[in-house]
Amino acid sequence: MKDFLFGFTYPFRTLKFFFSHSVLIKYSIAPMIINLLIYGSVFILSYSWFTGSIESWLGIESTEAGFWLRFLHTALLIIGFILLLFFCYLLFTILGNVITAPFNEEISQRVEEIVAGNKEGHKMGFWEDAYISIKGEIQKLAFYLIILLLIFSLNLIPIAGSVIATVLGVIFSSFYNALDFLDYPMTRKRMRFRDKLKVTRKGKLVTYGFGFTAFLLLFLPVINVFMKPILVVAGTSLFYEKGYSDQELFKNT
Repeated sequence: MKDFLFGFTYPFRTLKFFFSHSVLIKYSIAPMIINLLIYGSVFILSYSWFTGSIESWLGIESTEAGFWLRFLHTALLIIGFILLLFFCYLLFTILGNVITAPFNEEISQRVEEIVAGNKEGHKMGFWEDAYISIKGEIQKLAFYLIILLLIFSLNLIPIAGSVIATVLGVIFSSFYNALDFLDYPMTRKRMRFRDKLKVTRKGKLVTYGFGFTAFLLLFLPVINVFMKPILVVAGTSLFYEKGYSDQELFKNT
């Protein structure tokens, strides 16, 4: 439990590190703006379509609605809003990760220079850097969507399937989000994807604690936009602080 709490609180403890280095703030501005545009567009368009569809289906606009119709309308809006948050989280993860990959890679490199003193070795041109970063994001997203689809298929099992799918979905999303933000230094080391999975699993409860916090923060509107670059900083810093970067760890995977 101590390791889980360490990982869980790590993004918040990274805030001091982030704001004490102006170079990290500078490189975070562009991805924050891009994330705001992506999430804001997805959320506003989805919410407008959803609320309009509910009102049209229930006939709220065309009739004088009674108490139970209003109650049903409110209940559907609440349930729909929660589902909408999850839908926006998925699209934000898919679109945001791919589009902002080169910017996040730059932030991660700067963190690595600060915490590990590594200023040589992986300086590439922008387009080569962007290609490697985006390729890595696509690999992760393919893995995420395939596993998530398998988990969602459990909902076909009556009653128990939904409970199992929810629990497994949260656990897997925690692991994936940890992998997502620990991945940048591993991509620079040109690690194979299966080795990235093994290294991430080696973190055990630290991995799941960190990933669970990342999952929660990315799920929350507005907060997710500004916290994503900070999670990149936290993931790279954690990678070195907790020994994910230990070469013996890679050899033993």
